[in-house]
Amino acid sequence: MSKKPIETLIAVAAGRQAADLVLKNGQVFNVFTGQFASGDVAIVGGYVAGVGSYTGLKEIDCTGLILTPGFIDGHVHVESAMVSPAEFVRATLPQGTTSVVADPHEIANVAGKRGLQYMLNACADLPMNIYFMLPSCVPATLLETSGAALAAADLAEWLDHPLVLGLGELMDYPGVVECHEAVMAKLKAAEHKLVDGHGAGLTGKNLTAYAAAGIHSDHECTTPQEAIERLSQGLYVMLREGTAAHNLLDLLPALNATTARRCLFVTDDRHPGDLIRLGHINHMAKTAIQAGLEVATAIQMATLNAAECFRLYELGAIAPGYRADILAFPDLKNWQPSLVFKDGCLAARDGQASFSPPPAAAQAVYSTVRVADIAADALRIAASSSHARVIELIPQQIVTKEQRMVVRVQDGQFLPDPEQDIIKLAVFERHHQSGRIGLGLLRGLGLRAGAIASSVAHDAHNLIAAGTCDADILAAVEEIRRMQGGLAIAVEGKIIGSLALPIAGLMSDQPIERVHQELEMLLDQARELGVRPEFDPFLTLAFLSLPVIPDLKLTDYGLVDVNTRTIVPVSC
Repeated sequence: MSKKPIETLIAVAAGRQAADLVLKNGQVFNVFTGQFASGDVAIVGGYVAGVGSYTGLKEIDCTGLILTPGFIDGHVHVESAMVSPAEFVRATLPQGTTSVVADPHEIANVAGKRGLQYMLNACADLPMNIYFMLPSCVPATLLETSGAALAAADLAEWLDHPLVLGLGELMDYPGVVECHEAVMAKLKAAEHKLVDGHGAGLTGKNLTAYAAAGIHSDHECTTPQEAIERLSQGLYVMLREGTAAHNLLDLLPALNATTARRCLFVTDDRHPGDLIRLGHINHMAKTAIQAGLEVATAIQMATLNAAECFRLYELGAIAPGYRADILAFPDLKNWQPSLVFKDGCLAARDGQASFSPPPAAAQAVYSTVRVADIAADALRIAASSSHARVIELIPQQIVTKEQRMVVRVQDGQFLPDPEQDIIKLAVFERHHQSGRIGLGLLRGLGLRAGAIASSVAHDAHNLIAAGTCDADILAAVEEIRRMQGGLAIAVEGKIIGSLALPIAGLMSDQPIERVHQELEMLLDQARELGVRPEFDPFLTLAFLSLPVIPDLKLTDYGLVDVNTRTIVPVSC
């Protein structure tokens, strides 16, 4: 983006000079008043000069079209789209997303500084505003093994980068509340920057202490009460609608004329299928409006609110001096823009981006899957009684429950029991060839035969697998090691489906359409093996190793009681 042409903007706004481009006769939404008004949008050097009656060197007739600012995703992990940043933009820009605030902690947990540099390089010349929040918790906890560690001194190298807005989701809220030295060092280094929150279950004075530390937002609310409490403490509330976590509709009751201005839309993690079938922020606006939210409020949340949350004061409005990121909709029913303008240039038309993505391989982070050889009996779960702690899934949520159940025991070990919907879960350390394997039991997925495995396992991204027998788990893990990252399904010791994710074990270097097609085949195969329709099997699997989301999770160190932050035995 070139420097703002202030003198020319003034001349055009005053009517003394023709604009570079004028969008004529559109119904323009004013985010400040909440009103639509017929008018022309005059654009100069990528900025809006004015809205009213204007002429331009080039004019586009927008009669019958509704013009809104470009949409902003306030918190997204680009890596979760499972494609390169360029392919992510190619998929989301035609849906109306012109800006995102990305947290690259997925690739940072795998490749550290090298991963961060890859993301900055890969996003540099794309037709989207991609801002970054530096990963604040690499590793997320000491209860798992990540591929790297980023201290305050490491992050300081990027804090003054023009695309870096601050620190990403600070998951170590106990470290904040208890003033741990390493956490305090990061907060002090980013004192004049923004800090995103991640306070799942945090309440009362601990939440107050979290806010006092300078945390400015949270996307982990699951109830209106949690949202209101955070808003009352001065935090922005991010309403999340991803592929795994669906919190948008649950949080809408917290919105009113006052609170809505401190709320914004985020996707957090969204898989290729949802990006292609449903959309991105446009899908969230549509869903919220269908549930009763006013159109004006939804557009504000998708634009101005997000811009103000992140102090992006040139974004989020069609008004003088703002960047000309503009969407043209034929109606406000399907929420699919027919035209997308980025900095005043046509960037997408009728669902198709107008740029060709550069190849991902040139800068990619490869060869990151380093798993030690696995002994045949390495997946044995010792049983000191017939009672076991079992991770129970909750539909549409990434939180889990701890269940204490009677589980089948043979030869001193717990066995999977598909009849009770109990299968084995394993996490294999994949960064340092330590040979460490965490073992547990999982209930609720519905898998009746075979095994599924993935190298996408938040946040450390070790290999995670769930299955009904050891042989299938090992076969699926071996396939991922062969591909150097990806997803796999094994039945009777044979691979029946796989998807390679060679960029850090997280992303494909192929077009998103191909990734979507292969992922759909895997999903169909998983459904045939019994996986319940309310779960995306691989995204669900990915969050089962996240030891900062209650109640019970599994890492390479073993079963984690998230509420006490301790490793606990499977037997109980």
